[in-house]
Amino acid sequence: MIIALGEFVEELREVGIPVSMVETIDCAQAIQYTDLASRENLRATLGATLIKSTRHYAAFDRAFDVYFGLEPVGGPPSEEEESLTSSGGQGGDATAGGGGGDDGLFDGLVNALLGGDRDEVRRLVSLAVDRYAGMQPGRPVGGRYYAYRTLRRIDTEALLGRLIAAMKEGRTEREIEARIERERAAEFVQQLRDLLEQEITGRLIADRGRRQVAHSRRLGLVEDIDLMHATRVEIEEVTRAIRPLARKLATRLSQRRMHGSKGRLDVRRTIRRSLGYGGVLIDPRFKAPRKSKPEIVILCDVSGSMATFARFTMQLTHAVSSEFSKVRVFAFIDGLDEVTAYFSPDIDFSDGLASMLREADIVRRDGHSDYGRSFAEMWERYSDAVTSRSTVIITGDARNNYRDAGIGSFERIVDRSRATFWLNPEPRRYWDTGDSVMSTYGAACDSVDQVRTLRQLEVFVERAALPVRRIRALDAGVTTRYG
Repeated sequence: MIIALGEFVEELREVGIPVSMVETIDCAQAIQYTDLASRENLRATLGATLIKSTRHYAAFDRAFDVYFGLEPVGGPPSEEEESLTSSGGQGGDATAGGGGGDDGLFDGLVNALLGGDRDEVRRLVSLAVDRYAGMQPGRPVGGRYYAYRTLRRIDTEALLGRLIAAMKEGRTEREIEARIERERAAEFVQQLRDLLEQEITGRLIADRGRRQVAHSRRLGLVEDIDLMHATRVEIEEVTRAIRPLARKLATRLSQRRMHGSKGRLDVRRTIRRSLGYGGVLIDPRFKAPRKSKPEIVILCDVSGSMATFARFTMQLTHAVSSEFSKVRVFAFIDGLDEVTAYFSPDIDFSDGLASMLREADIVRRDGHSDYGRSFAEMWERYSDAVTSRSTVIITGDARNNYRDAGIGSFERIVDRSRATFWLNPEPRRYWDTGDSVMSTYGAACDSVDQVRTLRQLEVFVERAALPVRRIRALDAGVTTRYG
């Protein structure tokens, strides 16, 4: 068990879930008081001791099913079964009709699910995998493919209909009863899917080993989703994660200001204090530090290639705006306009974003990014927004469509600011290729960072409230002054 736990913790760390050695020891001690015959009890014990965020439970469950899943009822198919499948026998991929062409198996699943006979359901699921999945030892195919082939032959829609019909047999149908029956039938079908997933996973483990199966089935964390290529479902997950992430960042920023350095040495008070110790400087005195909220000025490229990333940058910064004395947001494509008013606390972020895209004056010519024109307009119209207390954040890929970079205006903005950071979501290997002029702008910035995920964005926002000298010290030898 200790070996399995160690491998499981290592897998969690590979996924990106932080698990410390102390937490691992606590987990091992808690397992001593857990009924290991119950997988759900073990799952709850491991989750309670190793997982610190609800966002990580989906990836945790995926890894748990690999390392502590049920043993398969069947095993890897034999050579005879493989020849039967390849010759178009029972393992063929014919289309299904209400019962997948095997009424005995279909009826057996209906009866076992209705009767609550989990062992019989597992046996029938194993038989279905033997007949329909077409699993081959050593074949580099994931479990989803095998599950798809099996469920296609079983026909889960027909199964759902049969279950509903069987449950309402002999009863007068009322709306509330019909709804309950549909929900119960859906639960039975989901139970079948879960057992099928466990059976296929168990056979893959027997064939390839846990490490390889765990690696192929890893579920990425929401904070590691690539914001530039996120699907609609992933975008919704990131959006839900923004608010709690912002609260955590706001707490850290306020704690940093409350528990900052002691301030500069107060020489006069220190000398006066030393008189009580015979002139020995044993008790140094410090001046109270001036703790002020920094100002944030954000310039976001919202052109087509950057729209998704700009959305999350503005959303996260808007969510922590209460920790800054002033936040001003500017959007640009080939023209620049201030859009701060669209993201005030009393306006829903999605509504504000939609209004900005409709009303903001950010397209002047052809709708392609023009950084030089936008920086020139920023200096001419909004130079008062940048002061010695301002941290300027530019988000964009620095692809200027072979136009004038406007480096003079950009350098004037940088010289007036407290610090200037550039967040580029493109991989570093693509910087300065094609129409990218990242090095031209990066030479003037205090830091240039590749930011493609929420995890990287979180690290950056935490640094934004640090003293400039501290930021540069952290960046020394890494990304100070681009390069």
